[in-house]
Amino acid sequence: MTTTTLGVGGTVAARSDTRWFYVWMASACVLIAFGGFVPTYWSRLATGSFGGAPILHIHGALFFTWTLFFLAQTTLVALGRTADHRAWGLAGISLATAMACSVVLAAINSMRVAETIGMVEQARRFSYVSLSGAVLFAGLLTVAIVQVRRSEIHKRLILLAMIPLMHAATARVFMTLFAPPDAKGPPPVFVSVPPGLLVDLLIVAGIVYDWRTRGRPHPAYLIGGALLLANQLLAVPLSATPTWMSIARAVQSLAG
Repeated sequence: MTTTTLGVGGTVAARSDTRWFYVWMASACVLIAFGGFVPTYWSRLATGSFGGAPILHIHGALFFTWTLFFLAQTTLVALGRTADHRAWGLAGISLATAMACSVVLAAINSMRVAETIGMVEQARRFSYVSLSGAVLFAGLLTVAIVQVRRSEIHKRLILLAMIPLMHAATARVFMTLFAPPDAKGPPPVFVSVPPGLLVDLLIVAGIVYDWRTRGRPHPAYLIGGALLLANQLLAVPLSATPTWMSIARAVQSLAG
């Protein structure tokens, strides 16, 4: 049933239900982000066995904060506090900027660590996953900010921007379950594809919800979802190209 068949009162109720749908989606992202890192980060942090560089803690703190920020922002909208939602938007832009910088620094750290064990080429290839994800996040978020007055587009683009961020957390679960016990260094790029496809179910949920409430999926999901899917499926061939390897070396050289 679509909102156009419900009458005035029914339309208001349907819009309210839609707002809470995004709260539930944000809650799912929080669970994925925190739960996915339990075996490789939180549990090791609790036991004092995590030996990563400080930038990894900063990077993780920024990204975990963003998932909570996303949940808080969707909740404000669901409660009808749109003025507060927009007021906090500037803080979100600052947080997102810091996140993008931390991705670059974390990728540099990974490449430098891999260089010490003779696996820098693999690290440069795998950096495609995180760096391209950061570009997609930044791009989708930028368009969402431009479309802030068009809420139907804005909220869907924000949800789409969350998809690359969920990739790493889901991949950690796959690594825990399927990586060989003697694995070291960066994994091959192809192992990033299944977790990415699993995270795409969040987009599918949004499309299905649109179909049930609007009678058709919103173009933002179709265009943005296709872009995210293409990036995931093309990660393996693109990460092995001379062009990407040159980009990865240039990024690594930023650290001197």
